[in-house]
Parts: sequence; structure tokens; C-alpha cells
Amino acid sequence: MKYDVIIVGGGAAGFFTAINVAENNSKLKIAILERGKEVLSKVRVSGGGRCNVTHAEFIPNELSKNYPRGEKELKGPFHTFMTGDTMDWFDRRGVALKIEEDGRVFPVSDSSSTIIDCFLSEAKQLGIEILKNHAVKDFYLKDDEWVLKTSQGNFAATKLMIATGSNPKIWKHLQDLGHEALNPVPSLFTFNSKDSRIKDLPGVVTNAAIKIKDSKLSSDGPLLITHWGMSGPAILKLSAWGAIELHTKEYNFEIVINWLQYQTQQETLDMLGTLKETYPKQQIYTYAQFELPKRLWQSLVLASGIEKNTRWADANKTHLNALSQQLTQGMFKVKGKSTFKEEFVTAGGIDLKEVNFKTFESKKHKHLYFAGEVLNIDAITGGFNFQNAWTGAFIAAQAITSD
Repeated sequence: MKYDVIIVGGGAAGFFTAINVAENNSKLKIAILERGKEVLSKVRVSGGGRCNVTHAEFIPNELSKNYPRGEKELKGPFHTFMTGDTMDWFDRRGVALKIEEDGRVFPVSDSSSTIIDCFLSEAKQLGIEILKNHAVKDFYLKDDEWVLKTSQGNFAATKLMIATGSNPKIWKHLQDLGHEALNPVPSLFTFNSKDSRIKDLPGVVTNAAIKIKDSKLSSDGPLLITHWGMSGPAILKLSAWGAIELHTKEYNFEIVINWLQYQTQQETLDMLGTLKETYPKQQIYTYAQFELPKRLWQSLVLASGIEKNTRWADANKTHLNALSQQLTQGMFKVKGKSTFKEEFVTAGGIDLKEVNFKTFESKKHKHLYFAGEVLNIDAITGGFNFQNAWTGAFIAAQAITSD
């Protein structure tokens, strides 16, 4: 079967490439090869089934700061196609989007089916062939043509787009073609901790500053205590930026938490001294301070060796020192990780030095393109990983149809 363009991978980047190629040149014969029974399965589960399409950050250089791997390379591409262009693209196809308070962008319908239906209807209208259950076994260049061997037969194409995400088998074929693929390691994961201070606090959320002990890694923002440990934006950000380092530690490390974010231990100690003078008869345990959630405050008070019925007047220097330490320099052991919802993202993929980011074409092989997570690009949570897919796919589609 001969095609002008074959796209391997029926996910976000694959469909976005195919649709934009077909719109740029309706004469081209285009096929999407998907190894699974379903297409766009990651789109379906993303954002808790609502599909976090992109993020409301409209300055390219600021947007690129959300990518632990790919920040430098994406600055140029984001000047060509970024978040505002994504929103406009969907809007012109009848998909209404909304910006939530934290900047995440979702379909107004709150359903990923809206995005999937849009892609499928566009693909059908444009005559794009979608071939499911077609696992690619091998691909190589022969007489200026890409030959693909699949579980359902052989194909040939003038131009080839690889949009398979983190599929080690495809990476192996790309390595055979001379590309370097960096091994995938998980990014975007939550921390497992059985610490007694948080054991009975699932559901508690508060802003905190977190540091990985013996490392330069740090983060701040909302931290969510869960049944298995810790999650929330502050932890997920840390997991993305620390993906490779934490992998080398085998997810066994210690974190230092400042539950008061930026307040030092000395400042906290001074404020505790003021509370002792101001509320001598008040029980320390009963009334939460520093706007902390009550259950968290009470847990930290007990962890400081202060009894439930101790009044501020009876708190000695040792008590106050211990409490200020718990509040600003609490040490927690992390042992293991858990996937964040269904948003399994990996760091790793094709070495970015081997890609021309003006076209998303391989520097090693003409007419071989990449988009999405097959590249060594990943982002923090919030719609940024999808934006990378849309940008790469759009620019590649322009390049595919311009020569």
C-alpha cells in the first residue's frame, strides 16, 4: 500500500499532524497506523476524562519554562504555534474551550469525547485513512521511500511521521537508523510516604515549599496529602524536574517540607514566642495557627512532643524549638512513587540535538518527522504536554506540505 504520508501513532500528535497535512494539501494520500484497537486513548483519559487541551500562558518564553526537557528547543516553535493558536484551531472547528482559574484549558463540555469527536470527524471529512491494529514491526529507507512492515502487511510512503510517544520498540528501530534515544523514565508521579505525621490526613491541602535533601531540586505550591503519601502541583512539579535524578535514587530519598512556605525557622520561633505571650491560657493543640489546616497543625503539634492539653504558658523552649522545626524543616522519607491519575508521562526519547526544530524533521534522515512524546520533551502537569504535541505536529505538517 503506497501513501504520500504515513503517520505512525494514532494519538494527539498523530491526528493533529494528519489533519493539518490534509488541510494544507487535499491531494495527498494519508494514513495513520495505530497498533492498538482504539485511537486517541490517552486523550480520552487525560485531565480525568475532561482533556486538558492546553494552558492559558500566552508568552512563548514563559510557556517554555514549564518543560524540564525541551525548554530551550521549544522557544522558537512556540513563536510559530502556541496556546492561543491551539484555542483558535479548536474554536474554528466548533469546539468551545474554557480557561479555569489555575490556567488549565478544557472543552466547555468537560468531556474528552468532544476533542476525540472533532478529530475523528475532521479525519473522515478529509479522507484520512485510520488503520487500527497495525503494529509497526520495522521501517527503513529504500530508494527515497519509507518502507514499513506491520502486523497487517507492508506499506510505503514518501514522508513518515513518528508520533508513537514512549514506545521502546519504535525507539529501537530509530536507533537502528542512527538516532539516539534516551531511555524512558517516569515523570509526573506522586510520592509514597508512610510517615505517621500525615498517615491520618488524606485530603488535606496546603501551600508548602519542598526541597529534596542533598539535591538542588525544590518546588513550591499546593501540596495534597493522600492515602499513600503526597501529591498536588508542588509534588508533581518536583517529580517532573527531578525525573532523571529521582530515578537514579530509585525513588528512595528524603524531602524537607516548609509548611509555612517562605518563613524561616527563626521567624517562626519568634512568632511562637508572641503567641505564648498573647494567648497564655489557650491550648496549643486546639487552635490552628499560621492559617494551616487544623488537622495538619494538630499533627505537627503532637510530633513536636507537645501534649494535647498543653497551654501556651506551659510551652517551654524545647517545645517551641521543636514546633518551629516541624513547621519549617520537617523531614519526610519517600519510598516509591505512584502514577498521577492516568497521566503517565515519561522523560526520554529522541535526542533533541538530532531534530531540526524549524520543521521537526530528523537531521539524520530527510522526510522523517517527529512530534509529541517520542521526543525527549516533557512538561509539568496542566496541559503543557498536549501543547508540545500540537506545536510539533502543526509545524511538521507545514514542513511536510511545503516541499
